[in-house]
Amino acid sequence: MLLGAFSVSLNVKDIHASKQFYEKLGFKEFAGEIEQHWLIMKNGEHLIGLFQGMFDKTMLTFNPGWDQNAEALTEFATFEQLAARFQQQGLEIQKAGDASFIITDPDGNPILIDQHV
Repeated sequence: MLLGAFSVSLNVKDIHASKQFYEKLGFKEFAGEIEQHWLIMKNGEHLIGLFQGMFDKTMLTFNPGWDQNAEALTEFATFEQLAARFQQQGLEIQKAGDASFIITDPDGNPILIDQHV
């Protein structure tokens, strides 16, 4: 079961300061709109999402249907298929949007499944 592209979605206080910090680590702006308070930063295959005022906590994010370059995959499990499988395994699904949901690990860490294709 492939979950798609992986990133860490950081809850940041100041997106401009965070962008500058991660640029010093070698990350470059990959996607997003800083005026809308969200950016995706990339360093090689590593993705970090910067989100100001959108989430309560930092979370792990998977994007079914995308590879690490946001290119569409030809075969993948949809968010509906993943939700059904996780529910069958006893996990609680929290709806997050039209094509997304959140599950929470045993330590309270949220995991966002967010499909864009």
